[in-house]
Amino acid sequence: MKNKSGIFYAKILLFGEYSILCDSMGLTIPYTHFRGELSFINQDKYTDYDFAVSSNKLLKEYAVYIRELKESGKLLCDFDIDALENDIQHSLYFESTIPQGYGIGSSGALVAALYEKYVPSHMPGDRKLPKAEVLKLKDIFSQMESYFHGTSSGMDPLNCYIKHPLLIHNKRDVCMVGIPRNKHDKKGAIFLINTGSPGKTGPLVNIFLDKCKIDDFMVRVRDEMIPLNDACIKSLIKGETKRFFETLRDLSKFLYDHLDPMIPETFKKIWRHGLESKSFYLKLCGSGGGGFLLGFTEDFEKAKIELKKLDVDIIPVYKNLQDAE
Repeated sequence: MKNKSGIFYAKILLFGEYSILCDSMGLTIPYTHFRGELSFINQDKYTDYDFAVSSNKLLKEYAVYIRELKESGKLLCDFDIDALENDIQHSLYFESTIPQGYGIGSSGALVAALYEKYVPSHMPGDRKLPKAEVLKLKDIFSQMESYFHGTSSGMDPLNCYIKHPLLIHNKRDVCMVGIPRNKHDKKGAIFLINTGSPGKTGPLVNIFLDKCKIDDFMVRVRDEMIPLNDACIKSLIKGETKRFFETLRDLSKFLYDHLDPMIPETFKKIWRHGLESKSFYLKLCGSGGGGFLLGFTEDFEKAKIELKKLDVDIIPVYKNLQDAE
């Protein structure tokens, strides 16, 4: 994927939602269907004026956070806060098609854009970065994005910035990875389903963490959820299609049975239909509760017809795995 300076794409966490909080593996990819870039109101552009004004106001509030970190000596990068504040006064905003609260990295793309523009000594966002530099970037982005979520792993902005699939082995071991284009069935696909309303990350993460305090649930996470999650990632990367979908079905069922609050009520029957028909399998996309759901199928055309009957439209992510980014 070409690294276009100034433009930052959405991201999709294919695997690792919630389990990554318990140090499972994770796999995240850039998603070019949605994107964002820093811009100025009325700079030879026609845009949603109210959105631009709201974005400018958000940046003004965010600048206070960055200045406090810098003046306290806690900021992990040499951020030019004076330049940011000056640009905000001249109507800087983040022109973005990435929907907020949908689990695909709206704040991550913004943080990546601010880092590139306002950190003079910024590291290059390319796949040649050594692992130590990747981890350093992750820490910087974790701090910068924490403003939006209370806490942040830094993975969303890292993926938005590097614009390449990232494999998370654990919290301190992150590397770039390729997903094979020629080992999976051409009829297969990865897709999104729009639930029609945004989700709220903070409360749902707290529900999960509270459930983890219950011994029986934590045992299930450790002995079932994490091994299934990690096995899905390994088989996807190796191109083991049959094993991938077998494991994916078990993971989808685990999420359906044990993370019930994160699945929007009106989509539970659709989730169950996929499990029973084996024509597609659904997962959470981010924290859930709304936003997008993530789907996988071995036969895209068949899944599309079945979901259409259920009044569900889908957005392809990888319409053909062999031709995927």
